[in-house]
Amino acid sequence: MQHIKNYINGQLVEPVSKSYLDNYNPATGKVYSYIPDSDEKDVEIAYAAAKAAFASWSVTSKDQRSKYLLKIAALIEKNLDKLALAESIDNGKPLKLAKTVDIPRAAANFHFYGTGILHYASHAHSMEETAINYTLRQPVGVAGCISPWNLPLYLFSWKIAPALAAGCTVVAKPSEVTPMTAYLLSEICIEAGLPAGVLNIVHGLGGKVGNAIVSHKDIPLISFTGGTVTGKHIASVAAPMFKKLSLELGGKNPNIIFADCDYDKMLSTTIHSSFSNQGEICLCGSRIFIERKLYDKFKNDFVAKTKELVVGNPLDDKTRVGAIVSKGHHEKIMSYIKLAEEEGGKILCGGKIVKGAGELAEGYYIEPTVIEGLAYNCRTNQEEIFGPVVTITPFDTEEEALMMANSTVYGLASVLWTQDLTRAHRVANLIHAGIVWINCWLLRDLRTPFGGVKASGVGREGGFEALDFFTEPKNVCVKLS
Repeated sequence: MQHIKNYINGQLVEPVSKSYLDNYNPATGKVYSYIPDSDEKDVEIAYAAAKAAFASWSVTSKDQRSKYLLKIAALIEKNLDKLALAESIDNGKPLKLAKTVDIPRAAANFHFYGTGILHYASHAHSMEETAINYTLRQPVGVAGCISPWNLPLYLFSWKIAPALAAGCTVVAKPSEVTPMTAYLLSEICIEAGLPAGVLNIVHGLGGKVGNAIVSHKDIPLISFTGGTVTGKHIASVAAPMFKKLSLELGGKNPNIIFADCDYDKMLSTTIHSSFSNQGEICLCGSRIFIERKLYDKFKNDFVAKTKELVVGNPLDDKTRVGAIVSKGHHEKIMSYIKLAEEEGGKILCGGKIVKGAGELAEGYYIEPTVIEGLAYNCRTNQEEIFGPVVTITPFDTEEEALMMANSTVYGLASVLWTQDLTRAHRVANLIHAGIVWINCWLLRDLRTPFGGVKASGVGREGGFEALDFFTEPKNVCVKLS
């Protein structure tokens, strides 16, 4: 059985402890590989390598850094099938989704920042005949990057690529739940000839590895994507140390549907935005608000479409809803379905555990679930479930829809369906979220800022905002004679 290794100072190495953790295939519920049970000793070794590499990488030309990133992007594309299969097995997501979204996007992230760094510019300000000011953007140093399990390589690369492009070196921790594609990325970096120590990947538990990165006195910057509770802990540790922080946290996203929408387009997209990746995407629309005159028609059609979704083997092309990522998360989702019933919700479809056949019998599957009849401010409608569970609620006025949409502590993303241009702009302006999609979902331009408000995070990723985050501005004032 395969033993994953850490990637430190350009080499694949065992953890200092020589101890390993079980890595489960969620489709079967069985252990299929082992990951390093690393700790602060491994992080310290990785930091020393990153610090040494920073001296040269930070002054390596943009052109040369670009070439390395573009080579990594090309190797990800070349290994598409291998990476997609690994992602599907490790995460439980349908293979088709990994092949068409996750892995291509990881390649796109490296390509985007490999080219973007060549166009990254700073400012100059003339004080007429007195002085000239210009701004330098200099890499911060060793960056700590911690990524989640739901889109493993996709979001891992979303942090690493801009950090490396900006001239930082990196100590990175992928999720211990889904480590495989980060390990395969290590092999790709070796093949690409990335200089030793520029990227270091330390596998292990959050309480050991993640905490060691966050609390390290000489790592000045932390980029984290994950749960809000963990984000609070990271902020409490990092803030007193005056570290730069980027926190992309949870969401409880509203999907507001007005009666004048393009109905067929809305319905097909809402199925996708509700249950893609088993609902394990921070951008999924888990609270659906429908104008009352459209509510009954939508409910009937949406439930019928949901019942058509095939739940099962992630490697089967017919599967639309794969396995939940872990046993613990499976239990959490089921506990929320029970809570919804206790809060007076009516399950219109789903809500049950799906038992696979043969080798899938112990896998973690849940029927896609639609619930109605809940108060907008109940726990089910306020807390992040992060699974194939959505609630539907009617509204009568625009003001009521906005009140319910904005009622949670989260503010990551939102979806708005209407053909009324004036209403679209008005409501988009009033939604408390970092992202508003109008008549679409997950349509991403990598140049745009990504992130949320309130408990959904701090800072922005994407575009030049990410390069700004991994660099520090320095103003230089030259007095003219």
